[in-house]
Amino acid sequence: MITFDFSGTVSIVTGAASGIGMVTAGALARAGGTVCLNDLPGSAALDAAVASLSAEGLDVHSCPADQSDPAAAAQAVADVIARCGRLDYLVNNAATPGTSAVIPPDDFDRMDEAFWKRLISINQIGPYRWVKSAAPHLRASGGAIVNVASTAGLGRGGSSSVYASTKAALIVLTTEWAVALGPQVRVNAIAPEMVDGSGWDCIFDPAVLDQTIERLPLRRAGIPTDYAQSILWFLAGAPYVTGQTLVIDGGGVR
Repeated sequence: MITFDFSGTVSIVTGAASGIGMVTAGALARAGGTVCLNDLPGSAALDAAVASLSAEGLDVHSCPADQSDPAAAAQAVADVIARCGRLDYLVNNAATPGTSAVIPPDDFDRMDEAFWKRLISINQIGPYRWVKSAAPHLRASGGAIVNVASTAGLGRGGSSSVYASTKAALIVLTTEWAVALGPQVRVNAIAPEMVDGSGWDCIFDPAVLDQTIERLPLRRAGIPTDYAQSILWFLAGAPYVTGQTLVIDGGGVR
């Protein structure tokens, strides 16, 4: 893991109860930062993540909020400011596939309007809610945002066409928000491929995953640490980079 000095900074990491979010939150805290971990209210996994990191002596706090609720992110950011006095970094990681099995592109019945509305609210409008609420505080601190998109948003499949479309929208919004918040705030994104340990692995056929891995130059699936390293670099090590999406895919399927 690359290291930076995040002493004196405050971060919010959404979807931080597991996977990329939890590893990123831990890395930020171990680098000296104060980190507010977000997940759904009442999440036992969030409580466990905060307890585990706190047991290391790290400065972490629980920041529960359902980002599908239009008012929840604003209240969560206000709570962070009241507790910590500032906000330097936002990692928009929370999202949902909305399904426990891959939905083929032609299965319009499973991808009904209720499914569309849920994924758009969580995966597309949800990050906007955090950005809108965090923007004045990030401008004041000269901070940065990293959005966690997906290679699904680049037309490489995924759990459903709807999920892919929300991640494509997040990639576009990354460029738009970079313009909107510059020059004070940098906004970038990562686009992971497979994430071993994300909790979403069960959605995909294991045999297909194995075949895909064999066609990657690096011959393995990504793990949360692989993605967290790039997130930290975007936050603290890329002062002249904004509006970019970094594809992290083990070299791509050949």
